[in-house]
Amino acid sequence: MNRASLRSLTPLGNAPGRFRGPFTRWPRTADAVLATVIFLAMVFVVEGPGDALVIRPLGDVPFAALLVFAAAGAALYWRRRAPLVVLGVTLGAWAVTLASSYTDPGGAAIIALYSAGRYTTEDRWGHVGVAVAIVVVNIDALDDPAPWVESAVVGGVALSGAWYVGHRLRLRKERAAQLLREQAAEARRIVTEERTRIARELHDVVAHRVSLMTVQAGAARTVAAEDPAGARQAMAAVEEVGRQALDELRHLLGVLRPETGLDGLGPQPGLADLAQLLEQVRRAGVDVTLVDSLPTTQAVPGQIPARVDLSAYRIVQEALTNVLKHAGRGAHTVVRLSADRSGIVIEVLDDGHGATVPPGPGVAQGSAQGHGIVGMRERALLLGGTLDAGPRAGGGFRVVAHLPTGGESA
Repeated sequence: MNRASLRSLTPLGNAPGRFRGPFTRWPRTADAVLATVIFLAMVFVVEGPGDALVIRPLGDVPFAALLVFAAAGAALYWRRRAPLVVLGVTLGAWAVTLASSYTDPGGAAIIALYSAGRYTTEDRWGHVGVAVAIVVVNIDALDDPAPWVESAVVGGVALSGAWYVGHRLRLRKERAAQLLREQAAEARRIVTEERTRIARELHDVVAHRVSLMTVQAGAARTVAAEDPAGARQAMAAVEEVGRQALDELRHLLGVLRPETGLDGLGPQPGLADLAQLLEQVRRAGVDVTLVDSLPTTQAVPGQIPARVDLSAYRIVQEALTNVLKHAGRGAHTVVRLSADRSGIVIEVLDDGHGATVPPGPGVAQGSAQGHGIVGMRERALLLGGTLDAGPRAGGGFRVVAHLPTGGESA
């Protein structure tokens, strides 16, 4: 996973600047206010001459109609938790008022139809509710002074449209949730694959240490009788290499290693091999400079733990591969290596001013199956370190990793 897909793992609900209205922030309070407003509208607001809305006195509404209005309005409070029940209540309230002049629950029925489409997956019952609502609006249109066909068609479109809008919003939310689940599964797959690759590489490191122990032990046995001092020196070397092997093995056991093919049988690279890597990148067209203030990079490789040496090389390799992919030929890149009291610090900076082209053959070999930022971060975390990656203020990209050289791994 590279820097271009880094933003795609941001949950949709946590996207910066995403608008969240009152029905999302305070759903219960908003639904209570909605139920109250609809109830008051059914009681006091009535259609007057010329399609004007007028306020009617409370005394003009019969007590039975008030009870029906109260039932239809109060039901809307539960429109998220029991949308089909709310739909049934509002349609029933509307139906029982058809024989009177108080057929005001139609507005509540529209909201209930929207809620049924939005908050329930029982589409069959939603279709039934739409059909019942259309029947009720057709009956209600018989007493409307406007032409029956006009009232019935407009009412039917409004009712079915309310359910359809809610239905489409629900499907969109479900698709967004499915996308997030797929992205999370892909991220887990990438981490698992990267751990497998790291485990295979660490296995090669441990196998190398054990081979050295075997050779030293055989040498000590051979010269034990004739050269006791040499034998003791050889056994001391066995002891030292054994400690290193156990240390590497302790880190290896924390990484899951499923069955893999027998690839990559050569020795694993380290920071001492950076010069060859940088030369490959330069041949691909990237102007890369190494600023190395590590006293041990060109010294004895054993002065840096093998797991740290390998992971540091892989992080630089993956970062430079990303420069080739995203900044391209002509980009100016700086690789800085430094040390602090707890470990080494790797910083890879590019200016982003290049022609983006796929990396050429032979460039950053061995990382072609890596996963960019996710893989680099996983390597750092397995060592108990950190990795930060992101755009630079003046353009380009910056990767900074801190790898502890001692202590426990994560």
